[in-house]
Amino acid sequence: MSVPHLTTALKGPLLDLERKILAAQPEIEHWFRNQWQEHTPPFYGSVDLRNAGYKLAPVDMNLFPGGFNNLNPEFHPLAVQAAMMALEGYCPDARRILLIPENHTRNLFYLQNVAALAKILRQAGMVVRVGSLNPEITAPTELELPDGGHLTLEPVVREGRRVGVAGFSPCVVLLNNDLSAGIPDILQGLEQTLLPPLHAGWAVRRKTTHFAAYDRVVAEFAELIGIDPWVINPYFEHVDGLDFHAREGEEKLAATVDGMIAKIRSKYAEHGIDQEPFVIVKANAGTYGMGVMSVKSGAELVGLNRKQRNKMSVVKEGLEVRDVIVQEGVPTFENIHAAVAEPVVYMLDRFVIGGFYRVHTGRGVDENLNAPGMHFVPLAFASPLTTPDCDGSPDCEANRFYAYGVVARLALLAGALELEEGSEP
Repeated sequence: MSVPHLTTALKGPLLDLERKILAAQPEIEHWFRNQWQEHTPPFYGSVDLRNAGYKLAPVDMNLFPGGFNNLNPEFHPLAVQAAMMALEGYCPDARRILLIPENHTRNLFYLQNVAALAKILRQAGMVVRVGSLNPEITAPTELELPDGGHLTLEPVVREGRRVGVAGFSPCVVLLNNDLSAGIPDILQGLEQTLLPPLHAGWAVRRKTTHFAAYDRVVAEFAELIGIDPWVINPYFEHVDGLDFHAREGEEKLAATVDGMIAKIRSKYAEHGIDQEPFVIVKANAGTYGMGVMSVKSGAELVGLNRKQRNKMSVVKEGLEVRDVIVQEGVPTFENIHAAVAEPVVYMLDRFVIGGFYRVHTGRGVDENLNAPGMHFVPLAFASPLTTPDCDGSPDCEANRFYAYGVVARLALLAGALELEEGSEP
């Protein structure tokens, strides 16, 4: 199976970072083991990474990953083993699990992800049923999937403080629904183990909270291996009080963007990087790449036209955007068949279980790739991301992906802190 190679003129600095990560591998793994004794990892997560050659950083961390169907089937046993360990930790006597997906019935590729996740759980020894919150699902409904498989959705029912489907009361309820539309009453106050917890959903969670936790994780990790934290950490700021339709908060947002551009420019000078800085402005809650803009100056945010305002003002489930995260733009220098690509790393419990590349032929190196027109190369990482080749060069496949796995696990640890410090709504 072929693995795409990084194509970047700036090999030096990143190789230096990878070399430091490889040299410190025993310290890093020992440090992670200690962290996981103190903090419970999220049940699962996926991290979008950007590799700029001089910087390797997470730009998003999803606590409800929806691409299990894009993972390399060769790593399926890793996922099964990780699921067993995770469920043992949360609920040692768990036998039955209810999987609650998004309310999609027409997005068959998403439902293929649900089927792939259900298969992992079944092979981990669980009886799995898929319960839908979609009001259109009023009886068991079998859907045909693009890969020839089938998925049966059943309406979720509640009795007392337990939810299930008809004739099935699970020990564990696993959400693959990010609660963008709010927390439904049927899920509140349950006595069952609910994973992830309700405050992990976008009704409560904020990206700025995640990156504040990531700041703390990186400060400790960077000191451990002797690197500038900036090479694995994008700057970010929080701007609230916005109304894109009424043009409220435009000037404040523009000033924040300009301040960050200046900060990045001085960091580029310090590291000898000849690049044009840019920032990404995105909704502070929500997913699917909605409510995202890439800008090179604050002026671009003043006087947006109606189409741009509409794009920025509403995200998934029609939620209005009132606050944003302004994040340092990390260009991606990875490409597959001349298309811009970014790696997405998947984790279950504290284990990296694989990943794939998000590829977009119509986007530039400084743009958001999570947009219509993207596709996935289910790589299909050629080797697990947790096993470096200690005798290989930093640029060899196993070692490049080990570095990706380390940075992704730092984001996962930040997710753990975020969930610990948040509280049930």
